[in-house]
Amino acid sequence: MSNNYWDEEDDDLDNEPQLEGNDLLKKLRKAKRADEKRIKELTEQLETYSKAQREQLVNTILEKKGVNKKAARLVMKDLDDVNEESVSRWLDDNADLFGLQVADQAPVNTQDLAALRQQDILTQGAITPDRGIDLDQRLNQASSPEEILSILRSQ
Repeated sequence: MSNNYWDEEDDDLDNEPQLEGNDLLKKLRKAKRADEKRIKELTEQLETYSKAQREQLVNTILEKKGVNKKAARLVMKDLDDVNEESVSRWLDDNADLFGLQVADQAPVNTQDLAALRQQDILTQGAITPDRGIDLDQRLNQASSPEEILSILRSQ
């Protein structure tokens, strides 16, 4: 039995013409230029698709908000990260350019406002449990009628 263990693939290496250092370097440079060109093409394609996707998202959001789609150009120039929240915030900041009304807060019902005022009036003079306990302790610790009267007058 022989101790020759080789693959048939190794035989192919012997049949290839041996390149000199200069020829090999030329081929490597050529392959590198081809790879760089391909990377550049793919990067341009990615940028094109990303830009188209951002424009579509901005147009969709503007359409929902009822804003003219021509505003998309301004939005795209100002915003790097485009999502619904950032576009809405941009529209709120620049609402005067498009004649939009920005709703700062939800409208308050006048009846609710009146009820809140009444509650405030009632609670301003009320004695809370903590204040009641404190008042009770001070009255129990009072040693003279004058001290009791001064405690009652302060309330």
